[in-house]
Formats: sequence, structure tokens, C-alpha cells
Amino acid sequence: MKLIADSGSTKTDWKLEGVSGCLPKREGRGLVLFSTQGINPFHMSEDTVLGVLRNELLPKIGSVCSSIDEIEFYGAGCTVAKIPVMKALLSEVFPSVRNIVVGSDMLGAAKALLGNKEGIACILGTGANSCLYDGEKIVGNVSPMGYILGDEGSGAVLGKTFINELYKGGHAGFINVFEKETGLTQADIIQKVYREALPNRFLASLSKFIGAHLAEEQWIENMVIGCFCDFFRKNVRHYNRKDLSVSFVGSVAYYYKAQLQKAAELEGYTIGKILRSPLGD
Repeated sequence: MKLIADSGSTKTDWKLEGVSGCLPKREGRGLVLFSTQGINPFHMSEDTVLGVLRNELLPKIGSVCSSIDEIEFYGAGCTVAKIPVMKALLSEVFPSVRNIVVGSDMLGAAKALLGNKEGIACILGTGANSCLYDGEKIVGNVSPMGYILGDEGSGAVLGKTFINELYKGGHAGFINVFEKETGLTQADIIQKVYREALPNRFLASLSKFIGAHLAEEQWIENMVIGCFCDFFRKNVRHYNRKDLSVSFVGSVAYYYKAQLQKAAELEGYTIGKILRSPLGD
């Protein structure tokens, strides 16, 4: 039995392949999908990662844990330096599993989106990333640089850009709407971004509010399209391959399809696939 993971900074999707009769199958496909909180070994301590694996993952696997003989983990923060760390943590939780593969979330996304075909694969979720894929491996990657210095188009940057525009862009009348619906004040936002853990998750969580008000506030839709245009200009443009379609995986790409399409048209690109998750929607 194989356990496969696709992990972002906010959520990790897990898939069990080769399930017998121990857990309910999904649509008769012989697999089970479930989620835990995101695992990012770059931003999280080893103890925190172990806590998620032991306290959230193992209870959901239950009695089939002993039947797992392969693990594939593709995740955000799985840099060259962090891949052996993540592999060691999985080995600690699953000591009987000898075949453990850990790779970047970008490689997992490229495989899911493009299979064995050449193309440009992108992630737009809490974070953002992109690559040029030759059908087997990543041959080009513009460093996303994280949500403070980069991650254009990501949920975290949408949230950051929205908050900046809300409070400093002359939208005083809409501040009351935001604070009433979210229960957040400007002081609360400062606290969560500058003094609490994982501010990227908090900023990305504002995407739900942003999406709910796109139709009624033109400045919000323009802001979202602008963020996606930045993604194309500062990332995809550097591959110099406008002959290739650009495919996306991630909740931001999935729920903002219309705005992403508008940005692609403005920048002269063709959209290929858009998936909510590499493991299936």
C-alpha cells in the first residue's frame, strides 16, 4: 500500500493507494483521501512536524498503518537541505517503511498537471511557485522567494495586498464592512502578522473574504488580477516559452479561475489545466 502526500503551508492532502477493505474507498477508485494541517519543514520545527504526523495523520490511517510499504511526500519547504530532514521524520513515524520518497511540491504539481508532457506548471495556493518541466523533470525554476519578498499571486500575497489597499488606498467606507464581517480590527491584524506564528496562513485565510466581495467591489477584482499579472511578469516570463500553455494547481488558482484567465490574456499566455489539488478535486 502506498501513502502519497501533497503538502502546502496551510493543508496537506493524503492519498492511500491500494486500500483493501479497512477504510471506505472514494468512488470505488481504490483510494482514500483525507487532510491534515499543512507541513512545511522550512517554516516548522521538527517537533511540530512530528506532532502533525502523529496526532493528525496516524489517527486517520488507523489499522492500515502497518500495511503501508511506500511513501511519497511532495511538499512546500522541501528544499534540497530539508528533503533528508523530512525523510527522517517520516521514517521516525513509519519505522517499518523502507521506500520513502520526498520531493518538492513543485515536482508533484508538475507531474499531476503535465504527466510526461513538456509545459509550464505553477502553484497558486497559500504560497506560489512555477517551473519549466520537460515531461520528466524540472529544467527551470524562478525562485518564489516567499511571501515577504515574492510569492506573487499567492493567497498570502493576495491577503497582504488587500490589507494594504484596504487601509491605505482610500476605501474608508469598506473598512467597516471588513471589520464587521471578519471580527478583525487593524490592531488584530498587526498582532497576527507581526507577533503570532505562521502569518502567511492568516493572510491567505483572507482570500475567502476577498472572493466573496469581488463582484461588488471593482477595486478588489482589479487588485486580484493585478496580483496575477505580477505572477506572470515576475515568474513565468523568465522561461521565455509563450509557445507553451501554463497550468496551475492550488486553491487560489481554482477559485479565482476567471481573474487568472483575464491576467493570462493581458500578459499574452494560454491557460492549460487548473486543478484544486494534485491528488484530485
